[in-house]
Amino acid sequence: MANDYHHNHYVPEWYQRRFLPGSQHKQYYLNLRPDTEFKNGHKFTHHPLKLWGPRMCFAQDDLYTTEWAGVPNREIEQLFFGNWDRAAPAALDHFSDFAFDGESTDAFNVLLPYLSIQKLRTPKGLAWLQRHLKTRDKNQVLLDLQELQNLFCAIWTECVWQIADASESDTKFIISDNPVVSYNRECQPNSQWCLGVESPDVRFVATHTYFPLNRNKVLILTNLSWVRDPFQKPRTVRPNPHFLRHAMFKFTDIQVERILTEEEVREINFITKMSAHRYIAAADKDWLYPEESLASTNWRTLGDGYLLMPDPRHIHGGGQIIIGYEGGHSERFSEYGHRPWDRDFQNKKREEREWAAMEKFKAEWAATYGPEYRGVVYDMGPKSARRSMGEDYYLAQCESDKTYLKLPGELNRRKKLQRKR
Repeated sequence: MANDYHHNHYVPEWYQRRFLPGSQHKQYYLNLRPDTEFKNGHKFTHHPLKLWGPRMCFAQDDLYTTEWAGVPNREIEQLFFGNWDRAAPAALDHFSDFAFDGESTDAFNVLLPYLSIQKLRTPKGLAWLQRHLKTRDKNQVLLDLQELQNLFCAIWTECVWQIADASESDTKFIISDNPVVSYNRECQPNSQWCLGVESPDVRFVATHTYFPLNRNKVLILTNLSWVRDPFQKPRTVRPNPHFLRHAMFKFTDIQVERILTEEEVREINFITKMSAHRYIAAADKDWLYPEESLASTNWRTLGDGYLLMPDPRHIHGGGQIIIGYEGGHSERFSEYGHRPWDRDFQNKKREEREWAAMEKFKAEWAATYGPEYRGVVYDMGPKSARRSMGEDYYLAQCESDKTYLKLPGELNRRKKLQRKR
């Protein structure tokens, strides 16, 4: 029985199958750093591309096996990762076709910790954990992973959630050995924040985190502080950056129905590829080379600087949450998870800055993308979702944007974010 848990998939087989059409059972699996060997005085590089089934991909023998007094133990794969891999598919299904209902809370309570665990369980994630825990003890790293399984949950709970759709694109999402991807437009792939096993810190305001749910849907998480004020320095640390704490989530703020263009899908795939540790996979071989189809691969200008940004017109100021309990007891949280006794629970200076920036950004967004929302919210259910800001409000915002464009340096700032076409 122990041998059943010897071959460990750090990207589960069930997840890989979500990216294959129903009639397809193999995927193109690309090694970005193929092995080389010397034979008879000659150097040979192994062919980097394979056509393999999920069983052969994203796996490593005994990755999760601990050893105590010389005796191997595979219970982490069997009981810990195994339990999460049994629960997660239904949660991904729910958010792939999201409509807030009675199952949403249970799905959220599975998906969120699953994402945190998935980010840590890969070879890249384990090496990152090992580095920051300052230990080379494999047993200890695997034990600490279980203790820290909710490491990213509070930060991601307080993000703006967006579910984007590639169904109208011929190109679909690819996956990698680092499937929970962090992208910050000011953290280039060759920068200190991305070298080796590092990824942009999820607490940097401009860091987006995304996770493809299937070949057509992707979940994108964006720090609220960045949506409110994308004019601040992208590597500024967000308010209340502490891990492992309580946080509150509002389902009716999730943005859905954003339809991606093929160029946007390819740009997301390019980020996935550049963020991979060693392997990527796709149902179609051509999708593995998104850089060949993009007019520009400039990291900063992908999506004109706003590739993963949710529609800011759904964002509002404030956001304090009060929870009442039987007996009269209550709890309060700020939109950033601060509690009443925290120094920044009410920060008037930050609120004023964010409000001014938000008004400016909403005007810029309207003038750039038009009156139709890029994503909608189901605050009153799918049938009543507002899909446009209305012509009069749109025209007023365009007029406001003309004023903002006259600010010193504003036109140049926008030009620096524009893609080459």
